[in-house]
Amino acid sequence: MRKLIQTLLLFICCFISLGVYAQTGDTQNAQADVMNSNGKIYVVMAVVTVIVLGLFIYLTGIERKLKKLEKNS
Repeated sequence: MRKLIQTLLLFICCFISLGVYAQTGDTQNAQADVMNSNGKIYVVMAVVTVIVLGLFIYLTGIERKLKKLEKNS
């Protein structure tokens, strides 16, 4: 049953991603050009990188604490 649910979720995610590829327009390219020309794209990428690294460090810390608690129990 669990495999069936995982497979269905995989197909749903694949169909959702198809909608993203279908949305190519001039406005998206224009926005990217404006952000790239102003140099703001690097700021956005830096912020995203810091957020992802912070989440990774936070989750790693939680996992270490959980392993320590499991060993003590």
